[in-house]
Amino acid sequence: MSWTDDRIELLKKLWLEGWSASRIAAELGSPITRNAVIGKVYRLGLSGRAKPQSRDLPDAPAHQKPAPRPPSAARAPRFAGNAALALDSLEAELPLPEAPRDIVVPICEPVTILELRESMCRWPIGDPAQSDFRFCGAKKLPGQGPYCACHSAIAFQTVQERRRDRR
Repeated sequence: MSWTDDRIELLKKLWLEGWSASRIAAELGSPITRNAVIGKVYRLGLSGRAKPQSRDLPDAPAHQKPAPRPPSAARAPRFAGNAALALDSLEAELPLPEAPRDIVVPICEPVTILELRESMCRWPIGDPAQSDFRFCGAKKLPGQGPYCACHSAIAFQTVQERRRDRR
């Protein structure tokens, strides 16, 4: 591929008019790709370009216009990324979550971060941005995580509960 002076001048002109790299590549011809245009723009040090009005740009070449979809065509995916193949017709209804379990948390004296000790529950109570923010402070078993038994039951699921939730 060779960049002639004529091609470079046309590239500069079209770039500054706001054409996309794909359209410039199509205008310049066969051996020039979109990536070649982007690389050349970078090497030439061309800065930003004008934001053209859609009526200012000529129509794209015929080979770039998308073919019209027949009305009976399947619906297109509505998600991007790893969910791109999820079609509307394949949507499954998720089961409603189970009612929360009745967990009774014993009332204890909440503590500030300065009063918090290694053997105390670190369950946050309130808004951290407020002055009345505290931690649970109930007794917890050493080596059993950061929470007391009651808050652990809220925060963590057993393996059996996780398996049941997957179904």
